[in-house]
Amino acid sequence: MKFSEDFVFGAATAAYQCEGCTQSHGKGKVAWDDYLEKQGRFSPEPASDFYHKYPVDLKLCNQFGINGIRISIAWSRIFPEGKGKINDEGVQFYHKLFQECHKNGVEPYVTLHHFDTPDALHKEGDFINRNTIEAFVEYAKFCFEEYKDEVSYWFTFNEVWPIATNQYIEGTFPPCITFDITKAVASMHGMMVAHAKAVNIYKEKGYSGKIGIIHSLDTKYPLDENDERDVLAAKKDDVLANQFLLDATFLGYYSNETLDIIQELVELNGGTFNYDQKDIEEMKKAASQIDYLGMNNYQSNFVRHYEGENEIHHNGTGEKGTKKFKLKGVGERVIKEGIPTTDWDWLIIPEGMYDMVKRIKNQYPNYKAIYITENGMGYKDTFEENNVIDDEPRIDYIKQHLQWLLKAIEEGVNVKGYFVWSLMDMFSWSNGYNKRYGLFYVDYETQERFPKASAYWYKRVIKHREV
Repeated sequence: MKFSEDFVFGAATAAYQCEGCTQSHGKGKVAWDDYLEKQGRFSPEPASDFYHKYPVDLKLCNQFGINGIRISIAWSRIFPEGKGKINDEGVQFYHKLFQECHKNGVEPYVTLHHFDTPDALHKEGDFINRNTIEAFVEYAKFCFEEYKDEVSYWFTFNEVWPIATNQYIEGTFPPCITFDITKAVASMHGMMVAHAKAVNIYKEKGYSGKIGIIHSLDTKYPLDENDERDVLAAKKDDVLANQFLLDATFLGYYSNETLDIIQELVELNGGTFNYDQKDIEEMKKAASQIDYLGMNNYQSNFVRHYEGENEIHHNGTGEKGTKKFKLKGVGERVIKEGIPTTDWDWLIIPEGMYDMVKRIKNQYPNYKAIYITENGMGYKDTFEENNVIDDEPRIDYIKQHLQWLLKAIEEGVNVKGYFVWSLMDMFSWSNGYNKRYGLFYVDYETQERFPKASAYWYKRVIKHREV
């Protein structure tokens, strides 16, 4: 079986990870600016200098057959304080960027929020604060109207669960709070309300494009399928990381099963989960109007029963075997014997992508369409002779995932496209620059781009529509 002729083969980027110019050209601060400076490990400047190099990157897309690119708008490049005064230079930058996309035959798929709430709003509680929700809606309204002639595909948020868990459970994103499930749940709900309000406004205005949201979805398997305790632990992990958000997206409310587990978890942590019924009304309305789901998928997890205290260690260096995730009341994520992992301890289970898209089709039959908006492999790429970058493990990783995706499509799942993370090498939030994902190698000193073996392989896949 081959991918259809209208199947989108794309690649993904994110503003803060690739643009550089993080505090220049009128751009306002985000929480990452002070956090990274204080940490002193690495800087987001100049990253891949996409702010200046986007014509080069889009030309490479054209040359290699890539016909879709995920781009995020940096909220604080438009509204430096998150609301109020507009930075016209930032507004014009994205006009020029989108026009360059179309010039090269590359469709922009645009995300409004990719981990970069303006600092002034982030300090006030980010999406736990209703003021941030309203500011996001105003920002979305501005972008919808400003770029209506250049952008046909929108996503409201990128990876709601990773934002919440990294900010409030794992503590690897500012404000670096740990083990606060109550705040994480409140944050996710706030983002889903903001998403719903933006979707509903987009549809009310009658714009000709389409709109969705991106979730990072990892299939949760019990370590021992015959152990009821492991089965329950995997279910709790799934509800917290996946089902809570899938319910909000496609049902517009939280099912009884979801609410029972969420309430148990927040109460165990001394909190409560409350929400306004008006939120549910907005979410239900959006659930019936959303056009597609973006799904980011890199790994799956095996989960076993755990009764101890919280213990999490994030592997941000690529030192294999150092990752730990033990969450009180939920379970422990473990590495199962025989399952390969990346240097960052991410389990490589291509079948997990298949299982997740099949689950969405069966559990939420109103899903309409799915785009795989991120999938790829972090790797310590190195130069060989004659500027050759042989990243065979990445090719094998992507190939297996595409094969499982084809199987899902053959079985009736409506998957419309696939975006490799990432187009070129970029800054990584908690890893800096030693973890490379790109199809194109970036020499960060000269900002020169070099196609990797995976770029040539991907070009052949696109041309022949098969793997």
